[in-house]
Amino acid sequence: MTTVINTPPSLEEKPFEQVFDQVAAVPQDEKIIVDARHVRWANPYGLTALLALAQSRSERPVLYVPEAENVSSYWSRMSFFKHAAELYDLQGKVYPARGQENRNVLLEVTSISETDDVHSVVDRISQVAQDTLVQQLKLEAKVTGRFAMALSEVCQNIVEHAGRGGWVAVQSYQWRVRLGGRKVVVIAVCDSGVGFRGSLESSPAFQQDDRWDDRLALEETLMRGVSRYPDRHRGHGLQGVKNFVASWDGKLSIRSGTARIMIPPKGDWDAEDEQQMQQGLAYFPGAQVQITIPERFA
Repeated sequence: MTTVINTPPSLEEKPFEQVFDQVAAVPQDEKIIVDARHVRWANPYGLTALLALAQSRSERPVLYVPEAENVSSYWSRMSFFKHAAELYDLQGKVYPARGQENRNVLLEVTSISETDDVHSVVDRISQVAQDTLVQQLKLEAKVTGRFAMALSEVCQNIVEHAGRGGWVAVQSYQWRVRLGGRKVVVIAVCDSGVGFRGSLESSPAFQQDDRWDDRLALEETLMRGVSRYPDRHRGHGLQGVKNFVASWDGKLSIRSGTARIMIPPKGDWDAEDEQQMQQGLAYFPGAQVQITIPERFA
């Protein structure tokens, strides 16, 4: 049996829940077709989550690629199809990247499976982050180093906790509606590994109680710095990311299993962004992280 998974026109963090809802109802070893023909927009989260989706399936899925030339060309510019070809059977015409487009791509979709990959990502993005963060987002020059640190920490989370590889991508663009049309930088890191709950449960010191679930695992990791490693300093990496994002009025969102934790941002964000914890989401393995840093107004 083959099931068709229909994607929404916009592949971003919240609309992607429609994809997770459909996939959760299909046995993991059943064939699926991901129909992205009518996609009109995808941000770094949407692209990396599509790869994690294919990674999570035991039967190689099919991907119907976007029909719109500008969308397909952008996905090519983001190096999405290079990675997707390893995981999906691609159906439809893939348009090449245009030379003039997407000057705001800070980091194309990049695979992460070991520490050297993380170092490479940080080295690459450090060369372009200064101009974007200082000139476009009007942040202080010192933020560049902390931005690289935050990127390194969320990528290192894949290496240390996922149990398998994942992907990262970074882009800047202008929101036309939200935040008064301000520019933002979006970091997305997605995998389909063991997730935060599975990682903590692998610790020899782990003690489960009746309340233990994905929500508590996220809270233990992000809010209290708990890690599966005995070194008490090992769990504070994501706490540092949380503090960095909060200091620049940004948003940090982490989804794992059936829950999502979000650090409420300041400013003119969507009203639903005030919801710090969501439970009872459709199950999807691994961790899906998005960091959004907005332009700072004087």
